[in-house]
Amino acid sequence: MVVRTDWRMRQTSPQLTTPLRRPVSLSSRWIIGLVTAVYLIWLFIRVVSQPEWLTQLPPLVLELVRLAEVAWLGTVLLLWGVVWWQARQETHQPWEPLDLMTLYNLHPAEFERYVAHIFRQKGYKVSLRGGSGDLGVDLVITSTGGKRAIAQCKRYRSTIGPDIVRELYGTLMHEGVSHAFLITTAEISDAAREWAWGKPMTLIDGPTLVQIASSLRLKPTSPANSL
Repeated sequence: MVVRTDWRMRQTSPQLTTPLRRPVSLSSRWIIGLVTAVYLIWLFIRVVSQPEWLTQLPPLVLELVRLAEVAWLGTVLLLWGVVWWQARQETHQPWEPLDLMTLYNLHPAEFERYVAHIFRQKGYKVSLRGGSGDLGVDLVITSTGGKRAIAQCKRYRSTIGPDIVRELYGTLMHEGVSHAFLITTAEISDAAREWAWGKPMTLIDGPTLVQIASSLRLKPTSPANSL
């Protein structure tokens, strides 16, 4: 098995008692960022440029504009507050790992969030990119040193062959990251492992994922400096 981690393995698999919260998706954060950027541009125009047409507005309309600005600012602050709160909840959420049968029954998006939570437990920053147009990347993982990696999460029952590993390696090269992870509930064939040997890739099958998650249950979160 191609594994490049310091995660300890233990033969336990307790059930999940606390469901993972659905985090604000990466696309939603982009939308919030866009709304924030538009607000800042408007604020620049309003305060710095001070267009003449704005000063010529009737007092009632001008007051409505000011009220809209206050409401806009409050909305932006509220949205970023929700993002911050959910990120904090993800970091401090009690960890109860799933067994393999439960992992099989997860929705693919839930499985991606579960794997993301495991990486966060190890101290990495994780962004979810999975969905239509993800270009083969489900997670973007960043260490405290700034190194980036990608992960594909495959909630499969059938054995993973070398074709999937080759595709992931192509994605790694395209993304220009330092490492790629393939995390699956299925078995990984010997041919797939042989193809990945010597490459900056980590292949984690279902039983190994259960062991990793179980080992993290008893270990505190610490910053991750390498991938």
